[in-house]
Amino acid sequence: MDGDGRPEMTDDEATVTAADIARIAGVGRAAVSNWRRRYADFPEPVGGTASSPTFSLKEIEEWLRLQGKVQALPLRERAWQQIRAATDDLRLGEAVAEAAELLCGKGTPRLVPQQAVELLKEYREQSGEEAVRFLLDRYAEVHSRRLAETPPEVAEFMARLAGPGVRTVLDPACGLGILLSAMKGVEHAYGQEIEEALARIAKIRLDLTGIPGEVRAGDSLRDDAWPDLLVDAVVCHPPFNERNWGYDELVHSPRWEYGLPPKTESELAWVQHALSHLVPGGLALLLLPAVVAARRSGRRIRSNLLRRGALQAVIGLSAKTVGGTGLPVHIWILRKPADDGPPPSRVLMAEAEPGTFDEVIEVWREFQADREREIDRPGLCRTVPVIELVDDAVDVTPGRYVGAQEVSASDFPAIRERLLRGLKRTIELIPEAVPGGGRTMPLVTVSELERIGALEMVQAGRFEIDGTGQPVITDQDLLSGSRPRGQTSPEGRIRLRPGDVVVAVRGGELAARVIRESGLLLGPRLTLLRPDPAHLDADFLAGFLQATAAVAGTPSGIGRFDPRRSQVPRLPLEEQRRYGEAFRRIAEFGDQLREIEQAAHRALVSIALGFVTGTLTPPPGRGSA
Repeated sequence: MDGDGRPEMTDDEATVTAADIARIAGVGRAAVSNWRRRYADFPEPVGGTASSPTFSLKEIEEWLRLQGKVQALPLRERAWQQIRAATDDLRLGEAVAEAAELLCGKGTPRLVPQQAVELLKEYREQSGEEAVRFLLDRYAEVHSRRLAETPPEVAEFMARLAGPGVRTVLDPACGLGILLSAMKGVEHAYGQEIEEALARIAKIRLDLTGIPGEVRAGDSLRDDAWPDLLVDAVVCHPPFNERNWGYDELVHSPRWEYGLPPKTESELAWVQHALSHLVPGGLALLLLPAVVAARRSGRRIRSNLLRRGALQAVIGLSAKTVGGTGLPVHIWILRKPADDGPPPSRVLMAEAEPGTFDEVIEVWREFQADREREIDRPGLCRTVPVIELVDDAVDVTPGRYVGAQEVSASDFPAIRERLLRGLKRTIELIPEAVPGGGRTMPLVTVSELERIGALEMVQAGRFEIDGTGQPVITDQDLLSGSRPRGQTSPEGRIRLRPGDVVVAVRGGELAARVIRESGLLLGPRLTLLRPDPAHLDADFLAGFLQATAAVAGTPSGIGRFDPRRSQVPRLPLEEQRRYGEAFRRIAEFGDQLREIEQAAHRALVSIALGFVTGTLTPPPGRGSA
């Protein structure tokens, strides 16, 4: 036993699950199941159940090394498995919080084995604060299905919408602290989280960011830890569609200034809770499911929020932008009414994606300066009269009010000319292929290519894009085919080289791109494949990975896509280059088709508008009998 009377755990005693083994080896769980069936020398379970066995970490590490699947268990993985094995899933958050606090020089070991503490301290000496961030990010990864995380880029967007003048901020459902830690520059941050372990983790994240603050544990709606607190801003990503939020106990709460939230409208309870903590003129920003904007049961509260000038903006985000739930979401921006004039007669409605975040922030600033200003930027935003919103439905879904991008009839000649040039280029790019006779090509896994040195593979963990430093490519950039727009500090990040292949999987979609330019950093949750050009062609590799995803067929199949298990044909380098050139032209063809689709839509709108207004007419002599 150690000095605190806890049984000391050694590497010989530490155990791992199949999911842990998959994470250590960088493969899917199915690969571990295959190893157990195919290899007679695969270690036998030492515990667990038939459906969820556990294995000796020492035996697994030795087997993986002998098989060439890992060279050595990294220091951080060894420490993590010690922590992971010291407790069950229900208390893992406590162990992670304790370990992170110990690395920050706080607290005493209770759950974390002393050997794990020593390993973590050694890792911290090597990598500094990255050791603490690793623990927080790995915990979030292990419990990604249970924890509703705010994507870092969305958290930063909400923080920028809150404005630079915020001195105090509250997040009453702060989870892992991602939203609070995005509020850089505030004088003090306050948080509350129903799970004590998560509250501790959120506090550690605040400390890492350098934001002074305090996070308390408890149920914010039932037992507010900050009952008398008034702040400049509230940011919140509350639980979605929660039924047991306290309706029966909280019927007479003074917070329901805009109406008692129905039992099925927990989100409107969070909206009013946020407003109750604001100073007059303060702002609340909440990330809510899109259905809250139109559910019939919430129309009375929405109407009151609009009539009294509390609801000032609704910004729509696609399901792809947020991920996780697979649902579209909205950012509601609310202002605590102040004695500074009558309520505004307009509400800002906007549709945003990472590429337009800056533009939407600029428009929001304009609207804040003059809340009666008429703004209409088709395809992006519009200020809608409140009287237009408070009808029978009181639907505040932005998509109903933000029109398509404006096109005039006078633009048609130029649009038509560009469309013709684009169609000519499209014809030139149509790929060519000849019958192949249905031959079966020998296949090799990416894992095997890595083992023989034909490529290197690195999987980026979770981290926050801080908006400073060098350009970083994200999954959003890859899936949309756009150029990287974000920036982050290069410290501890992976620098990309021309010829690298980057793979993203998100929301049932997969994208693989060959990097052509220098100076980019690998974004969070992306996979880097760095082929040796003497053995493997980059375009060939990216093309077949994309084709593998197409064969997966369904979003769930793609969601389980594991690059290491993916197979590519085993071909001579010259044959690879022939396929690679074809795949490169296919990618160019796809990009060109997307451009043509946009140009064709603009041409249709422009000519139809011209016919309706009389500024354009059909050519003479056509259509007559």
